[in-house]
Amino acid sequence: MSDKTAAAIVDANRQWLIEHRKTYLSSGGVRGHITDISHVRGHAFTTNCLIKYRGRKSGKTYVTPLIYGDIGGEVVVVGSRGGADRHPVWYLNILACTELEFQIATEAFRATWREPAGAEREKVWAFMVDIYPAYAEYQRATPRQIPLVMMKAIAPAEVFKESDVTGQDRFA
Repeated sequence: MSDKTAAAIVDANRQWLIEHRKTYLSSGGVRGHITDISHVRGHAFTTNCLIKYRGRKSGKTYVTPLIYGDIGGEVVVVGSRGGADRHPVWYLNILACTELEFQIATEAFRATWREPAGAEREKVWAFMVDIYPAYAEYQRATPRQIPLVMMKAIAPAEVFKESDVTGQDRFA
């Protein structure tokens, strides 16, 4: 899928994404963890986390909501960008760091992260496609391998707040 087409998908859902993140942050995670994403070919009860990271160029702090899965105590997110030919900005930013933070519902954690490879990657990919079937369509639409990021909590962190965000909204 072209970056232009993927950008159109993100633009069409931008207001929903902004409101979702605002709801998650303003409620301290009480609301926003489980969402109905059937309007974008997802499930009515889909789990969402927040990831917090620094911009590799700007140094600003970003918080991005993402669908997640849990495999063996590691939280998995997908860098799909709607099947665009380029990786999402959040993924490029975390490549520049060894740690990030994530929040699930009302609990936040500092975490390390890694990318699975080989047979493990295939297993994790199948699991995430079960959670959000459109990922399979997105992978068919692009020649890049859509990245999987597995995060492992290493310490509790403060629940995210709207004031933590110092960068502009980034959802692509």
